This record gives sequence, structure tokens and C-alpha cells, in this order.
Amino acid sequence: IVKFKIMKQLVLIRHGQSHWNAENRFTGWVDSPLSKRGIQEAMKAGKLIKEYDVDIQITFTSFLSRAIDTLNLLLKELNKSNLKVNKTWSLNERHYGSLTGLNKEETEKKIGKSLFLKYRRSWDTAPPPIKNNDKNISLYGKLNKNIPENKTPLTESLKDTYARVIEYYESKIVNYLSNNKAIIISAHGNSLRALCKNLFKISDDN
Repeated sequence: IVKFKIMKQLVLIRHGQSHWNAENRFTGWVDSPLSKRGIQEAMKAGKLIKEYDVDIQITFTSFLSRAIDTLNLLLKELNKSNLKVNKTWSLNERHYGSLTGLNKEETEKKIGKSLFLKYRRSWDTAPPPIKNNDKNISLYGKLNKNIPENKTPLTESLKDTYARVIEYYESKIVNYLSNNKAIIISAHGNSLRALCKNLFKISDDN
């Protein structure tokens, strides 16, 4: 008698390179599209998933086109373009506040390495909030207009990002894992970092 153990499968993918990634800018909620390289990366991801024979059945992504397009491109490689795509602002990239749009290298030189690293990689320190008249707000993803105004942040720490990501994960995604459905989440560096902190029990300091 051959016994098969059904494995829970959760695939996490960070979107391919965007134009602002290529320019080394803090992107956050700005809807910077995939670059040519980013498109190729997304297609390659689809080929790799196909190679590992993962039968994706449920999909989740953010409100930002770079993550949505990455997901759609890899689903096309898997011949699964017909799958429903669940989109949520809860999986958006961390909001970088007043750093949005700034070049990272130039910003580090201006504010110093210590504060720069604190804003980028600490657990609970958020950059200064973005101003209401900041020109970059007009570049946010169009779907972000569906977020209730009282929930739209002006800046976020990784801790803030963690709170919204994990709330959504536990209320909307975990049940599918319990039913042994293969899931893919196409999101962003910091929203995935927050989720991995929870999944792998990573400490605040680490």
C-alpha cells in the first residue's frame, strides 16, 4: 500500500523589477510598472513553478500593478490565466512616507547611514509622514482609491505593515492552506518580509 502525504504549499513571490526599482528609488505605494527585466523575471518565475510541478489553485496579490502583472505573467506561463485573482491593499508594499520617490543612495548620504538603516530595516521606526500635497500621491495605484480614507496611512514601519498583512493572512488565506490548496502570494519586499517574520518566528531584532 502506497500512502501519499498531501503537503500544504504556499508560494511567495516578490514582484519583478519595476522602473523605480531600476532607478533605486523608494517606491512604496507608487504604481511603478514592471521594467523589461521585471517582465522577464515574472515569466521565469512561472517557468520555475511549472518545473517544480506546483498546482497553483488560489492566488493573492496587492493593489499595485507591479505585483498584479507579475502574477498574471506567471499564471500565463502555467496556463492558469483563468484563475480568480484576489487583490487586497493589505498586501501592498510598506508605505515609505516622506521618503517616497527619493533616490536611496542620495538619501543615505543626506541623512546618514544610521538613520537611513533605521528607516529601512528597523522593526518599529517609520519615516516621517508624507505631506498631503506631495506630488507622488497622484502616482499611487488606482485601486488604492478603494481603501477607506481612515485606513490609508501616511507612513509605516515594518511593524505597521506586519499588522495589516498578518490580519489578512489569518482571516483570508490560512483556511485555504487548511484545505490543502496550493496558494501563491505575489507581493512586495516588505509585505513578504512581514509575512515571513510570522511564518518563521523571526524576532523583532532580526
